[in-house]
Amino acid sequence: MMDWISFYDFKHSVIYVNERHRDVHYRTIATDISKLVPSPDANVMDYGCGEATSANLVATASGHLTLVEAAPNVRAALKERYASNPKMSVMNPDEAAATPDHSVDMIVLHSVAQYLTGDELDAMMATFRRLLKPNGIFVLGDIVPPQMASVWAALSLLKFGAQNGFFWAAVGGLIRILVSDYFTLKKTHGLSHYTEAEALAKLKAAGFEPKRAAHNIGHNQHRMTFLARPA
Repeated sequence: MMDWISFYDFKHSVIYVNERHRDVHYRTIATDISKLVPSPDANVMDYGCGEATSANLVATASGHLTLVEAAPNVRAALKERYASNPKMSVMNPDEAAATPDHSVDMIVLHSVAQYLTGDELDAMMATFRRLLKPNGIFVLGDIVPPQMASVWAALSLLKFGAQNGFFWAAVGGLIRILVSDYFTLKKTHGLSHYTEAEALAKLKAAGFEPKRAAHNIGHNQHRMTFLARPA
């Protein structure tokens, strides 16, 4: 049975309506993440990064950037794309978990939590707390609230498309997603949603001191980003 990792491991027009959408999407995310890097020599880990076509922007703002991706085809493409950049490395989740304890300055988990069960997210956050330096920061981005999530996602995509020259492609993409495997997966595997209070409580239970950021990473400002430091 197809799972979320398998779904995102292959290129199709459901995830990004065209190449313009993909490139602007990742550039927006990379720009936002770059602003959160705590110092020019920071060791940064972007966990579940996807295609990350503008990750070089984050690497430029960092001392070193590690891209962590579970989908094998996507990971292979990342290795090829950034092979010549000495400030970047690509790992699978097992390799990332073997990173020395307390060696990472910032860990980003953006637009991943919705595809994890609550227990899976708890286990991942325990790993992140172990990897982070005592003064490190965990960035939990794109948390989806339970109210009208699909409606706001569609409206945000249309607005993003209008701002960046792919409005009509976005309209077509929304029509395609209605008959895609995405909704089948959503029914069988589900998506996790959290209110602000629930997300804060989950982070505190994992041993962090969290706060909600004023701006969500990416284009959808109806979702939430949280900044958390080890307690």
